[in-house]
Amino acid sequence: MVVDDEILVREGLRRILETFDGLDVVAVCSGTAAAEQAVRHRPDVVLLDLRMPDRDGLTVLADLRSLPVPPAVALLTTFDADEHLDAALRGGAMGFLLKDTPPAQLEYAVKELARGGSVLAPRLARTVVRRYAQDPGALTDQQAPASPDLTDRERDVLALVAEGLSNTEIGQRLFIGTTTVKDHVSALLVKFGVANRVQAAVHAHRLGLVPADPVVVGGAARR
Repeated sequence: MVVDDEILVREGLRRILETFDGLDVVAVCSGTAAAEQAVRHRPDVVLLDLRMPDRDGLTVLADLRSLPVPPAVALLTTFDADEHLDAALRGGAMGFLLKDTPPAQLEYAVKELARGGSVLAPRLARTVVRRYAQDPGALTDQQAPASPDLTDRERDVLALVAEGLSNTEIGQRLFIGTTTVKDHVSALLVKFGVANRVQAAVHAHRLGLVPADPVVVGGAARR
């Protein structure tokens, strides 16, 4: 489900999403109608505009998260340093995407969210990493181990997760299969005691696996 008050954005995203196999798309024009339509259609994934005139995205996010079967919600924004990033992540958003996300990357993001994963645009990944590197517990229920025992390959994968690369992109960079990447990511989440890749990226910075201002190859929205 796409929720955005701007018709060009809303219809543009709807038409792009409808070209992807296996997706049924509902477009909603206001935050007020979002929860009602979510109850009616029970979407697996909601792409939610962060800034709408009737109700802001954070309020709508809370409504969606309170549903009996809450969808995975990714916030849409045009800003790569949005001041609402903190509250959205703490409020249960499973990702942040820029509205200029290329179609192929948008398809990956939606399907990853539907599988229970999280997505984050690389430009936003920089913001998250810098903001939380000094306080990694801010995004987690408990403090991660000071220095978990990571294999060399897990460190390689973690560094690329912090750049915002997808499993497929990490596999291509490291010349390993996507399934192998998923296994490494799952192991990292367990070792750090975190729920998603956003939190893992923070710890990657804390361990010195990524620079303070990492260079992101490609510069488009990715998890």
